[in-house]
Formats: sequence, structure tokens, C-alpha cells
Amino acid sequence: MLSPTQHGAPLTSISPGNTGVGLSDPVLSSGRRKMLDLVNRLHSTGVQLDIDLPMIAVIGSQSAGKSSLIESISGVTLPRASGTCTRCPTECRLSWSPESWKCLVSLRFITDARGQPLGQIRNEPFGEAIFDKDLVEERIRRAQRAILNPNTASREFLNGPDEDPTDRDLTFSMNCVSLQISGPDVADLSFCDLPGLIVSVGKGGSDGDIELVKSLVTAYISRPSCIILLTVACETDLENQGAHHLAKVYDPEGKRTIGVLTKPDRIPIGEEENWIRFIKNDYEALENGWYSVKQPDSRALKAGISWSDAREKEREFFTLTSPWSELDFVYQRQLGTGNLTERLSDVLSELIAKRLPDFQDELQKLLQGTEETLRKLPKPPSPDALGEVLHIVSEFSRDLSKHLEGTPSEQGLLQAIRPALETFKVAIRSTAPRFIPRTGSWTPTASPTSDITPDFLSNEEGTKQMHTGPQIYLQDVMDKANSAITRELPDHYPFIICKEYILSLVSQWEVPARNLFDAIERVLLSHVKVIINEHFGKFAHGGLQQHAQTVVNDFIKTRSNETMARVLWLLALEKNPRTLNGHYYSDYRDKFLAHYRALRQSDDHGSFLKNLKTVNSKKPSSNSFGENARSALSYLADIGLEGLKAADLAKLLPPDPYEPALNIMASVRAYFQVAYKRFADNVPNAIDYELVLSLDRDRALYNALLKGLGITGSEGFQRCKDFLQEPPTLVARREELQKKVERLQTAKKELLDVFL
Repeated sequence: MLSPTQHGAPLTSISPGNTGVGLSDPVLSSGRRKMLDLVNRLHSTGVQLDIDLPMIAVIGSQSAGKSSLIESISGVTLPRASGTCTRCPTECRLSWSPESWKCLVSLRFITDARGQPLGQIRNEPFGEAIFDKDLVEERIRRAQRAILNPNTASREFLNGPDEDPTDRDLTFSMNCVSLQISGPDVADLSFCDLPGLIVSVGKGGSDGDIELVKSLVTAYISRPSCIILLTVACETDLENQGAHHLAKVYDPEGKRTIGVLTKPDRIPIGEEENWIRFIKNDYEALENGWYSVKQPDSRALKAGISWSDAREKEREFFTLTSPWSELDFVYQRQLGTGNLTERLSDVLSELIAKRLPDFQDELQKLLQGTEETLRKLPKPPSPDALGEVLHIVSEFSRDLSKHLEGTPSEQGLLQAIRPALETFKVAIRSTAPRFIPRTGSWTPTASPTSDITPDFLSNEEGTKQMHTGPQIYLQDVMDKANSAITRELPDHYPFIICKEYILSLVSQWEVPARNLFDAIERVLLSHVKVIINEHFGKFAHGGLQQHAQTVVNDFIKTRSNETMARVLWLLALEKNPRTLNGHYYSDYRDKFLAHYRALRQSDDHGSFLKNLKTVNSKKPSSNSFGENARSALSYLADIGLEGLKAADLAKLLPPDPYEPALNIMASVRAYFQVAYKRFADNVPNAIDYELVLSLDRDRALYNALLKGLGITGSEGFQRCKDFLQEPPTLVARREELQKKVERLQTAKKELLDVFL
């Protein structure tokens, strides 16, 4: 820890005739004054809300002699009445001037009447300049009343009755009274006198005042560039003084704290050395050391002792009173108000000079960050409210049109719909009839679970057919056909059999169709909501977003009802089986009939057909079946049936009694291929055209928005103005940032003036 090597003169060098509060040599203090003036101007901009400006904060417990110390430094008398005394910060800006003594009093508002921080500090002059020191005390008292009653105009307290209001708005306040004192006998120094820490609540106060004052003091001394002027009364143990505890918390190494021992005349006899060790920095050592001052007692104050007489009495005390008078020369320089004031000026100006190079960078970074934040906020509403709303609706319509047409994004509307389309197609295809070409006595080698999908169907559709319906056996089809015969010829079966099977399939299509419609409607509503939020979201406070969402939802609901009616109409068409695509139907019917016949023949005559294939192979067959088959072909040639092959022998098999059932199965199955593909295309296309694309067709939704928002009528402009209202929080945030930019720019200009 450094020992305090002070720059001021020893106490004995201060002549009784010197009336200066601090240093009175303008040549020695010119550099320091320049630094202090700069920080004072920066404080006037309010930039201390944004950057850590060097300052001195005077703290102490109640009755620690803090007010008397402030009076001795500033040269003015502070109010001592019980009402408003020390209930708000008092900022003192002292500056040497060759002109006559002058004091300007102003009110500095950091918070509003509710205690909420202001975006921009407000400095309000409180009366005209004062040229008589005796008038300052009354002006400060009235200024403090104005601070503690923010709901009343401050001018009411400037010339009003000389008494406190019956009920104060506040017991303590963060807002402060600012004194700008200049003159030929004034030091270059700035400091802030904070309310004394309290341990109990007086009349008119509340228990919350204890913590409120503590929070107020903490808000100042917690800043790294705050010099803590700690006042400690010698009549009370140090450990019992709350200000000392706070200083230790926020400056544990004692680098920012300057200690001041007050009331040294009240030290009990024999305990002087307990306090002298502070001056010698042997106990509770501080980097800038400890000082001691002697202020007038209450009797002297009542007698009206002058400032110069008080300083003379102080000099006499430290010069003639033991053990203070016996201290070494180096410690004599830590006694008296003049030495303390000089050291405070030095420490503050040195800290300002040290921090000065950082100010410009900090301001530039803060200004850049604040302007960037301000740019990110929504722009304020345009004076042309109607034009702006029309522009918003147009931009929304164009953006929506782009999404309806299709975007390459993975999160695009059409990409989100595609899974539902595939699900629908699979669901319709899975309703294919599960025809099993077998009779009750037929026992295949492997139990079929479907109609044993033929190769031509698997290759065509690219995937194995899935089935959800029940198995329909050959005998069931035959029985249904026989029971349906009325006046038909014996070899004819009524079409109603095919129609009943077809209708049973079509009846399963309504659920997948409705599911597809619901899925597309859900995806559409979700995507449209996102687009609405993007274009109307920042105007939610004025109701524009909600109104636009309601209009769009109503429009989509109307289109949805019409679209669903169209889907049901397509379903109704499918309940009347017909097709003009005869070639396609016939081709499939022939393929399925051949497929079913092959399955039937492979079961009843499987070994015969298998052996026929060996006869046609290139390798000569040596078994008896091959010889017999060739013999049979030879006999047939003898009777005139020449040119037959072994495969033609299969035509000699007896006719299948279930051939009518096979024909019905093939017809139904072939028609299903025609109808399901048609339906699987028509329904998605209808939903896309009637619902999705309808939002952009003929600017239908755009016109619906204009009408639904009610902005095209006589009250359109006012409605638009109401729609564009911003939330108070956004307005306040923008104003706060704008004011911050203003004070940062002002502070930056002050710095540029210094460097230039």
C-alpha cells in the first residue's frame, strides 16, 4: 500500500488571510480545471448513464459530520432542518473564476415521478443566479422540496411558502440538486453529497427508506471510476458505521476510497492513538490515505460563525491540540479542509486524465451499438397512414402469391403439402379389391394375403400394392353373380354385380379425401399465418394484425367450404362407374383376367402346365410325359390340326366353371385402376385450384382485405391511423434510444472539442 504523499501545502502554511476554499493559484490548477470542466460538461449531457465518468461521492452515516464537511469544501451552508435535509443527492461543481462569486442552482431529474429511469436526463434551472452566499441555503432547501415532490411544478416551491408540504410524494429520491459555484476563492472540484445512511426511520418515513438510501449510495460507489469520500465520526466505533462497511464491499483494496475523520475534538481522552493510526495508514490502509477535518460545533453554527473563522479555528485546533500537533511533517499535510480539498482535486483530475483516452472509444462503440439497435426497431408509422396500409397489404399479397406459386425452400408451402398428397395416394390405392381366385376346396402352397400382385402392376406403380379391405374369394363372387340373375340369358350376369363391388371401393375414398383436405387446409393456414405475422406483426397493437388475420381466415373458410363441396362432387361422380378410356380399361381387364386364369390353372392343372413347359425347352425331354405330348401333337397333325405346339395343348383343358366370376373380378379390378388414378389426381388438383390457388386468383384475397379492413370508405384514413398505432413500450424504447444517441453524440462533440 502506498503511503499518502500529498501535493498540497502543510497545514501551517495556510495563512489566516487566505480565504480560498481550495487552491487559489490559477496557474497551478489550470490543467486540473480543464479536466474537471470536461467531466462537468459530460455530466451535463447525461452520458454518465451510459459510461463510467469519474466522480467523487461523499458518503457517511447520519451525524457523521458529512454536511459540515460539504459546507467547508463548498463554502455554502446546507439546510439542516429535519424535513428535506439530506434526502436527495446534492451535486457540487466548484470552479475557480476571476469573476465575482456566483452560484447557479438546478434540478437534475434522472427518474420520473414513479421512480422509473428517464431516457434522457433533464436539467431544469431553479431560479436565477445567486451572488450572496447567505441566500444559498434557502434556495437548496426549496430545491430539495421540489425534488421530493415531483408531482408538483418546481416553480411552486421556488417562490411558495417557506414550509414543507404536509405529505411529501417521496421520502428519498435519486434525482439531485445541482450547484454550480464559481469565484476567485473557489477550488476546482466536483463531488456529489449523498444522503446519510440510516439505521432507523423517523416520522413520516417507512422501513423501506433504509434500503432505499443504501441502494442509492450503492448505485454511485459501485462504479469503478467513483472516488469514495468516506466520512467517519471519531465519536463512534468504525465497525458501527454502515458507510465504512459499504466502502469495504465495493472497494475492498482501498484504491478508490479517501477516508475523512470528522469530529476529532470528541475523541475520549486516552483514545487518540486509536485514530492517529488511521492518519499514519497503519490501520485500514487506503491508497490515498486518511484525512481529518475539524468543523464548527452546533453552538458555533448557531452563533453564525463565518467560513473564514471556521477555517481559522480548524487551523488552531490541529496546530495546538495534541496529539495532532505532534505529528510528523508528512502527516501534517493530511489535516484540515484545505489539504483535503486539494488532494481531492488532484485525485479526481488524475483519474479523469487516466480515463480520458478511453472515453472516445467507449462513446463510439456505444453510439454504434445504440444506432444499430435503433435501426432494428420497426420504423415509426408514416404520416400517410392510408398509403402505408395499402402498401403493407400489397406487399403481403405479393409475398403470398410467391409462396402459393411455389418456392425452392424446404419449408415452402408446396413442400409441406407433398407428404399429405403421398399419404392420400397410398390410402386410395390401398382400397384395391383383394380378389382371391380360389374356391373353398383350394389349398395353395402358400396362403395368400392379397390378390398376389402381378408383375405388370408392381412394375408400373413402382411399389408393392398395399391392401386394407377384406379378402374376396372366387366362390363368393360366383355366388353373388348367380343370386343376382333375373331375366338374363344363362350365360349373362347383370352389371349390378360389378357396380356393387365398385361402389364398395369408392365408399372408402371419402375419409382419405377429407383427411387430405384437412391436411392441406391446416398447412395453408399455418403458412399464411406466418406471412401475416411477417407483414402485419409489428402493427399488432393497433389491431391491424388481428383484423388481417380474421379477414384472411374468413376468406379461407369460405373457399374451404366451396372446395370441400367440389371434392364431394368428384366423389359422387365416382359412384356412377363409367369411363371413356376404353383402351386403358380393356388392356387392364385382359391382363388381370389372364393373371387370375393363370393362378386358377396353376392350382388345378399345375403339374400338367409345368410339364408342358419342359416339352418346349430346347433340351430334349427323355421322360414319358414329353414323349406322350409329342405323340399327341403327331396324332392331331394326322387329323388335320397341323402346326400346333406343346403350349397349345393347354387349350384342350376343360372350361373353368368359375370363368364368369373371373371375368367379374377382372372387370372390377381393371376399373379400379382407371378410377383410382383418376380420383387420386382430380382431388388434389381440385383442392389446389379451388383452395390454394384461389387466394391469388383475380386478386380475390387482396380485395377481400381492403373491404374487410374497412379502409376504402370515408373513415379509411382514421382506421388506418388507428391500425398503425405502436405499443407504448416500443414508442418509449425508440425515444429512449434516440435520446441516448443524442446525449452520446453531444458527449462525443465535447470530447472532440477537447482534442481539437
